[in-house]
Amino acid sequence: MIIWINGTFGVGKTTTTRVVASLVKNAKIFDAEYVGYTLRSVLADIEPVENFQDWRPWRSLVVETARHIVDFAGGPLIIPQSVLVEQYWVELAEGFEKAGLPVSHFCLHADRDTIVKRIEGDEVEVSAKQWRLDHLDRYEAARPWLGASATTIDTTEISAVEAAETIAAQVK
Repeated sequence: MIIWINGTFGVGKTTTTRVVASLVKNAKIFDAEYVGYTLRSVLADIEPVENFQDWRPWRSLVVETARHIVDFAGGPLIIPQSVLVEQYWVELAEGFEKAGLPVSHFCLHADRDTIVKRIEGDEVEVSAKQWRLDHLDRYEAARPWLGASATTIDTTEISAVEAAETIAAQVK
């Protein structure tokens, strides 16, 4: 099983993921960004992109890597990754289906003021502040399809622990 935790940048995916991993038996975390970092070292001079998700190989390699991890180590596998382009999500979901991996797709949400406050208060990834703020409009544009394809968890008034408990209860 794949537990995909989606949402805008800075909403709390990484923190929530760590808690989910502690609550779901045998869960492992797969940071799909590392696939992007690997591709960046190979493809950046061939086809420059703003986001490594724009490279088709990223999407298929995430599915294949997840499949191999689950085959080797078991699961479930938690993937915290913002995917804000609907077609990219469709490709990922279809790939997981073909690989025989069921997906529980969650979207962490908070109102814009709360997200901005969290981003501006983040002392861990300070260098990502402006990038995260610049992507809030993309997240807002993606909300209609995200709401249709994911279980939305509004974190405006709840902690990462409470969000994780909600996710864990739904996947057990």
